[in-house]
Amino acid sequence: MKVTANGQVHELREGALTELLDALGTPERGVAVAVDGRVVARGQWSETVLSEGAKVEILTAVQGG
Repeated sequence: MKVTANGQVHELREGALTELLDALGTPERGVAVAVDGRVVARGQWSETVLSEGAKVEILTAVQGG
């Protein structure tokens, strides 16, 4: 299955959001995730199943000004 994460296409064996996040080495803190324009609460990451062609945006908080 192919999904797009932050503008890059990724191939997944299964459609679990956590599989994608693990494959990308996404940190566990300071991260927000949206799937097809909808924010997914951290508590729902493991329950979220991606569909073919899903668009995922992963944002990481940074310090500074």
